[in-house]
Amino acid sequence: QVQLVESGGGSVQAGGSLRLSCAASRSLYSLSRMAWFRQAPGKEREGVASIYIGADSTLYADSVKGRFTVSQDFAKNTVYLQMNSLKPEDTAMYYCAAGLNGHWREPINYAYWGQGTQVTVSS
Repeated sequence: QVQLVESGGGSVQAGGSLRLSCAASRSLYSLSRMAWFRQAPGKEREGVASIYIGADSTLYADSVKGRFTVSQDFAKNTVYLQMNSLKPEDTAMYYCAAGLNGHWREPINYAYWGQGTQVTVSS
């Protein structure tokens, strides 16, 4: 079992930045890959970024490539999502996930989820 706690969401204007944090209850080394998802009202949950723990390997959805960066801090057991040049269409609840078994962008393939943190981008 692992608990994931997200933080860092908020309201910003278009073009602004936010950094989301996902704190894990155990060492990141025990979690092979972690990911960030988002879900807007009325839409399906979509994977936006993933990081292979312990390796310099990241994956991004096309919609966020070049604007979002996922990183890891082993000392704090925390994964971050730096979001720059935010757009109104980035507005969503953001979740981190762990315990992957399968393709990284499929929510059903993750065993553990955080409670989410809301990001709202105004135009």
